[in-house]
Amino acid sequence: MCHYDSGTKDVQKRQTDQVKTMKKTKFDSGQKSQSKKSKKNNGSSQSTQGQKAEVKGRAAGQDAYSPGPKRSSESTHSMQKRAQEEAKSTHSDSNSSQQHLMKTSRSAEDEKGELDLYRGQEEIEQELQEKHQAKSEVSVAVGEAQSSVSAAEDLQTYSKREWKGNTTKSQLIRKGYEAIASEFNLCIVRGDNYCALRATLFQVLSQSKQLPAWLHDSDIIKWPKEMHSDKDFIKEWQFPFESRTSTVQHLEQCLELLKKKWQESVECKTLEERERMCQEVFRGHDEEYELLEALKFLMLRTAIQLHSNMEKGSDVPEFCWLLFARDSSNGPKTFLTNHLRHVGFSGGLEQVEMCLLGHSLQQTIRVVRLYKCDTEEFITYYPDDHKEDWPPLCLVTEDDRHYNALVPKKSSKFDERGRPKWNQPSY
Repeated sequence: MCHYDSGTKDVQKRQTDQVKTMKKTKFDSGQKSQSKKSKKNNGSSQSTQGQKAEVKGRAAGQDAYSPGPKRSSESTHSMQKRAQEEAKSTHSDSNSSQQHLMKTSRSAEDEKGELDLYRGQEEIEQELQEKHQAKSEVSVAVGEAQSSVSAAEDLQTYSKREWKGNTTKSQLIRKGYEAIASEFNLCIVRGDNYCALRATLFQVLSQSKQLPAWLHDSDIIKWPKEMHSDKDFIKEWQFPFESRTSTVQHLEQCLELLKKKWQESVECKTLEERERMCQEVFRGHDEEYELLEALKFLMLRTAIQLHSNMEKGSDVPEFCWLLFARDSSNGPKTFLTNHLRHVGFSGGLEQVEMCLLGHSLQQTIRVVRLYKCDTEEFITYYPDDHKEDWPPLCLVTEDDRHYNALVPKKSSKFDERGRPKWNQPSY
């Protein structure tokens, strides 16, 4: 009996211990599961913390799965940190804006403050006025940059600006400019392959006082059609712009425009009126190039006439023998094909062709060749056989390639034909 009781007690004790162990194990595993779940929820809430669009919506869910005080303190801390960073950024932007404004105002104060400290009110106003005038001059210069012929400027000022060196050539060019600086001002001509034609045309429109005899011919407009019928040259003509009309019709328009503009220039009553007309012409538009092509046509027509006279044995100017002695222009046809049609595109006028241009216009082109200073060729005439009876057109060149225009000063020592004026002797 006693043996049974003790055994029973042992069995009951062991069962009781097993029940306690099972309960303890179940409790520990439950606590671990709850701890893992809490950590999982906590990590999930922290990973989405930076997304601004879902902060408020997820904050409620996170509070449901995580300890309230701890989560609330973390959210508050991150929000405060973000607000501090934004405030810092805004403050930095504000400081940079203020610094920019202070720098601008300081520069303005420096510009005017130094004047206020050391100068009188009249001097300050005069300097400010000069600054405004300089700005307006810049605007005018921009407008002049669009023109193909500049306004007149002092020769020596231009010479010192463009030829600053001490080389032999620089000194020679400056000396040449100095020799004519008291008589002329300078108009800079756009430096392309039309420059010789453009400089000549500018002088025609700005200096001519009467129309040449050939321009009074009422049939001048018919010349392209007559040439096309006699000599099939016109088909090789090329224009620097597109044309919807035929070549003959377009050349007729060019000649008509030349006659009109030349007539208008002669009829101008004041120098200012003529300057305005020239400014309207030399703007680099189609009208200007039509006038230049008209000059080229006149050169071709004259070349045909002179070559015909040579074949007949008639007297011709000396330059004709040089013009048609070249292998590339032994006649009007080759002259057009190899030379004249390329003028303005890939080449300019040669010296012998300058003679042809002057003869075609019945104007003596008087060129100051600066690199020939101190020689007999310093002043050259194209052509040189009508210096007494044809009006002069004064140009200047530094290299026989680019030409600019010379405008006589008001108190010039030369007459309208470019000859020096002499004081009458007193008795």
